[in-house]
Amino acid sequence: MARLYHLARLNDRWFRLDEPLVSAFVERWRPETHTFHMPFGECTITLQDVAYQLGLPVDGDYVSGCLTDFHLYIEGGRPAWQWFHELLGVLPPENQVQKFAVNCTWFQETFAECPDGADEETVRRFVRAYIMMLLGTQLFADKSGNRIHIRWLPYVARLEEMGRYSWGSAALAWLYRCMCRVANRHVVKLAGPLQLLQSWIFWRFPTLRPSGYDEISWPLASRWSGYNPGISNKGPRVQMARLKIDLLQPRQFIWMPYSALDVIQVVHPEVLEPRHTMLWRCRTSLIYFAVVEWHQVDRVLPQFGGVQPIPSPALNIDFLMSKDGRGGDRWFPAQYADWHDHWQERAEHILQFDIVPDPGPSHDFLTWWYQHRRARLVQMPRGGCSSFRPVQWRLAVFPHISHIDGSHQYSPEACNDGMPGYKGGKSRTAYENKLETRQPVPQLEQGKS
Repeated sequence: MARLYHLARLNDRWFRLDEPLVSAFVERWRPETHTFHMPFGECTITLQDVAYQLGLPVDGDYVSGCLTDFHLYIEGGRPAWQWFHELLGVLPPENQVQKFAVNCTWFQETFAECPDGADEETVRRFVRAYIMMLLGTQLFADKSGNRIHIRWLPYVARLEEMGRYSWGSAALAWLYRCMCRVANRHVVKLAGPLQLLQSWIFWRFPTLRPSGYDEISWPLASRWSGYNPGISNKGPRVQMARLKIDLLQPRQFIWMPYSALDVIQVVHPEVLEPRHTMLWRCRTSLIYFAVVEWHQVDRVLPQFGGVQPIPSPALNIDFLMSKDGRGGDRWFPAQYADWHDHWQERAEHILQFDIVPDPGPSHDFLTWWYQHRRARLVQMPRGGCSSFRPVQWRLAVFPHISHIDGSHQYSPEACNDGMPGYKGGKSRTAYENKLETRQPVPQLEQGKS
């Protein structure tokens, strides 16, 4: 119904975050390109990875709307807490609410077990609560890691329609934004779907993955369930992870891990439907309410079987980094209309390139790369990620999303100078230039969109 079934299957597993390893990777994240800068070139998490690792749908409507003023912007919407009571049958006490977010512990205690013989409406209330917890902890956790926002009320109000949305692109947008924020010296925590990030690292970097986890199941992130990296000696382990990354050779990165036979045998057929697979190669906007990021797969063509030329200059969307929904609610599909429209036209922006037997960077790219790469954008001396802690519930089990807590430093020069020396790549499209120079759409004051 909600196309979140495969994500929910991950909830019966224990996951712990390898804090030093994740910290070392976040240091190599470049916000302007949405890629990790490695000795052998660029790589990143794409919509393909989201589909395989979490089993989330890629094609579908954007996940957007408004955050709290549902009665102003949504037909049939109610004032926020009135709607909350109608949909869930109960209101949280004031000491369990922080602005428009409810403590996760209240959800767990209130909806811990659906009673035997419950009528259909009661079951639907428990399902709504579970989906809000699943989204608010697995995919879209904030830095607190223990609160669930009420932005999901319009979605759970229409359970039958939840399958029409692109949960995969929204989750990737949020992960991109969370990693980009660590370039800010005032940000000391990393939120988002960190389970996706860690599983991506293990699947693509064999020398960095734990040993003894050879059984593959669906979704692919479940492979690492039960992994316990330990919590001692974090400082030296961060240093060791940095050294291992510095010494990586090109053959120690797997460009196409999902083409292996043991993966093909377990993959769910829905993931391989053409309407989903074609979007893996789509250069488009990624939408999560006020969060807008860019899917820059033109910089990682070998991850799809191609040869990487010198890339075009990255699209400058720095002005969107401060847009997070604060400062008054609004209808985001109108506020950021150009970006939402670009996702609606996603099928027109599929990259076309030759598939080769041995994908990788071209000679011209490597020459350019060794001249202009920069190893680290931020440095995280200590990576303090808490573990994934599953919470029992009769319908399923779900973990708290954890966060990285550390002291981050960054170089303003590294953050602002972009990537100099672009030569030979294709120029940006007129549409991308329009997006970079356009003025934000005026905010709606009232009425419905």
